[in-house]
Amino acid sequence: MKTPPPAPPASGRGVVEAALKGLCPRCGEKSLFQGFVTFAPKCRACSLDFSAFNVGDGPAALLILVVGALITGLAITLELSAEPPFWLHLLLWPVVTLAAVLGSLRLAKAALLVLEYRHKAREGRISD
Repeated sequence: MKTPPPAPPASGRGVVEAALKGLCPRCGEKSLFQGFVTFAPKCRACSLDFSAFNVGDGPAALLILVVGALITGLAITLELSAEPPFWLHLLLWPVVTLAAVLGSLRLAKAALLVLEYRHKAREGRISD
C-alpha cells in the first residue's frame, strides 16, 4: 500500500480556492466531490478518507438562515419598488433561492472540510 504524500504547507492553496475548485486538502487534486454537493468517499489521488471528517448540517443550517434573510429582503425591496404581479414572485424567488443555497452549500461544505483537515479537528478527541 502506498504511503500518502505529506500535507502541503499552510501557505499552500487557500481555503477559498480549495472550496471553489473542490480540491483535496492533502494533495490538491480536484477529487473532493462525487456529486454536486456530495463528498467522494476518498481522494482518488492520495486516498485521504473524506468520511472521517464531520461536516454535518452546520453549513446547511447557516446558509438557509442567511440566504433566507437575503431573499426575503430582496423580495420586499422588489415589491415596494416595482410592484410586480404576484406570479412573478412565485416564479422568481424559488429559483433564486435554490440556486443560492445549492451554490453556496457546495462552497461551505468544502471550506469546512478543508479547515477541519488543516486544523486537525476531530470529533470528541484531542489530536496530537
